[in-house]
Amino acid sequence: MFKNNSLQSNWLVLRRLIALSAVCIATCMPVSSLQAAGPVIYERESKFGTVVVTDEGNNTRALRFGRDGVRQSLVKLDDPEHLALAYTAVALTGLTLCAEPKRILVIGLGGGTLPRFLRHHYAEATIDAVDINPEVAIAAITQLGFREDAAMRIHIADGRKFVESVREPYDAIFLDAYGADSVPVHLTTSEFMAAVRRALRPDGVVVGNVWSTSTRPPYAAIVSTYRASFDNLHVLRVRGTGNRILLATPHREYSELAALTDRGRQISAQKKFRFDLGQLFESSVMPLWSMPGGAVLTDAAMGI
Repeated sequence: MFKNNSLQSNWLVLRRLIALSAVCIATCMPVSSLQAAGPVIYERESKFGTVVVTDEGNNTRALRFGRDGVRQSLVKLDDPEHLALAYTAVALTGLTLCAEPKRILVIGLGGGTLPRFLRHHYAEATIDAVDINPEVAIAAITQLGFREDAAMRIHIADGRKFVESVREPYDAIFLDAYGADSVPVHLTTSEFMAAVRRALRPDGVVVGNVWSTSTRPPYAAIVSTYRASFDNLHVLRVRGTGNRILLATPHREYSELAALTDRGRQISAQKKFRFDLGQLFESSVMPLWSMPGGAVLTDAAMGI
C-alpha cells in the first residue's frame, strides 16, 4: 500500500484520490493533445506541476510533466520488461556491482518502469519506491499499470527525508528523481550522499541518473560529489541522450572493467534479460580522466 511521508499507512486517503481521479477521467475527458507524440489521456495539477499521461500507441503510455514536457517514463502496459527509454537499461548495469539484491530502493517513481522490471526479475526482493508527488503515484497506478504487492510499495515522501530515515540498509539504491528538467538540488549534495551511503549495505551500489548538460547544479560538480562520497565510481553514457548514469559503491569489489563485463553477461543469462548487461556496460563506460572537474556540492553552498 501507499505510505505517507511519516512512513505510516495512508492508503484510505490516497484510494479516495484515485477514485476521484477515475471520476474526473470519466466526466472531464477526453482532452485533446497538442503534441504529435500522442493524445493526452490523463492530466492532473499538483503542487509540483502538471502530471500528464499520453497515449503513445501499441499499448504504450508516457508520463510527462506538462504537455510540452519530455517523456519521464515510457511504459508498455502489458510488458514489465519493456524498457523504451535508453537510460533505464544502462541504469540496470548497476546490478553488476552488488550481490543479488534482496532490498532495493528507488527514489523517483515516475511511471514505475524500474520497479516493475525489478519485480519481474527479482520476485523475492523488497522494493521501496519513493516519490514526493502523490499525483505521480496515482497516475502510475491508474494509468501506467503499476501494482503494489506485499513487498513492493510506494512511499509518498521527499526522497532525502526518506533516505535519512532508513534503518535497514539496501543492497541497491536507484536515484532517479527529476523535476521538469533537472535533479532536485537537495538530492545532489555531499550531505545527502553521506545519508545515501549510510542507507546502503557495505557491499551495495548506488545508481544515479543525471543530466550531462545540467547547470544547477553543474554536472561536473555532481560527478565530483559522487567521487568524494564513495570509494568507487563508474560513469556511463547513454547513447543518443544527455543522460549519464553514475554507479557508485562504498567498496572496490567488481572495480575491474573486464570482471564487470563478465559478471553482467552472467546476470543477463541467469535472469533471462532481453539485453546483455555486460555488453551494455562495456560499450557505455567512460574513462574517469575524461570527466570535467568541479567543486563538491554542499548544503551550505547550494543554500539548503
